[in-house]
Amino acid sequence: MLSKNFGRLTTIATVAVSVLGTQFAALADVTLSGAGATFPQPLYERYAREIRKAHPEIKINYQGIGSGGGVKQTISGTVDFGASDAAMTDAEIAKVKGGVLMIPTAGGAVAVSYNLPGVKNLKLSNTVLTSIFTGKITTWNDPQIAKDNAGASLPSSAIKPVVRADGSGTSFIFTNQLSAVSPEFKSAVGASKEPKWPSSFLKGKGNPGVAGLVKQTPGSIGYMEYEFALKNGLSSALVQNGSGKYVAPSLKAANQALADIQFPENFRAFDVNSAQGYPIVGMTWLLIPKSQKNPEKAKAIKTMVKWMLTSGQQFNDDLNYTSVPSSVAQRAIEAVETGVK
Repeated sequence: MLSKNFGRLTTIATVAVSVLGTQFAALADVTLSGAGATFPQPLYERYAREIRKAHPEIKINYQGIGSGGGVKQTISGTVDFGASDAAMTDAEIAKVKGGVLMIPTAGGAVAVSYNLPGVKNLKLSNTVLTSIFTGKITTWNDPQIAKDNAGASLPSSAIKPVVRADGSGTSFIFTNQLSAVSPEFKSAVGASKEPKWPSSFLKGKGNPGVAGLVKQTPGSIGYMEYEFALKNGLSSALVQNGSGKYVAPSLKAANQALADIQFPENFRAFDVNSAQGYPIVGMTWLLIPKSQKNPEKAKAIKTMVKWMLTSGQQFNDDLNYTSVPSSVAQRAIEAVETGVK
């Protein structure tokens, strides 16, 4: 009798261990590694914290290395997902083994921030802005700047432009807008993740590097994602939109500019220039390889994207990013569900 009972208990214990083992396997951490744009870095870091609460089995490690780096690492397959503020080109897409999906997660303003103590609400026309970033206007009291800033105490000191040292989607958004309003700028510098800047310009790595240089360098001016300007307490210029109105960067003004953006089937939208709201705005994308080496990671990526484009969107406003329209978000979720293997 004891032998029979012991055998029965052993069987029950074995089944119990098997069930528990299955549960523990289901709850085992899946770590997703991502790298790329610094434009959405504050948002992605917030996403990573919040998704961990909702889905404890998923851990996300994201490194802000610049959009150029994100594209390169996606192509080389060294990350589970990349990120870029400049949509991948056809040539770049063709290099990703198995294909890649570009998933929009947010949009936002690129602020033109400056370090001029005592000068607030600086207005920069399209002509002035493009001339500063081609090196043609070199002092703060230049007549073209003074004309639009009557009453401002503009110093005679040199203008010190600060640009990105790395391949950058923020650079693409900025130069894409300036190229749209100035053929001269388009020819001299061009719309690119790695623009042809004058050699005298200061260079910072990532949005944090540019913001830090502007903050510590009197007379400087640089471009950065709006949240970095706010976090560093920097003044941001009012720039001209397509209707000629001077507009400061803000979430509301970015939403106005992005309201009419059209997303094609692959979600790639290069041009978002608008006559409404704040004109220097852009979208940011996750770069999701369709062919995943690990089926558990494929499942985790699907969960991550679905969460980001549903529950996660509530955090976009908190950090001054625009949200993805719900109809576009649903299309993107379906693309990942069916496309990632």
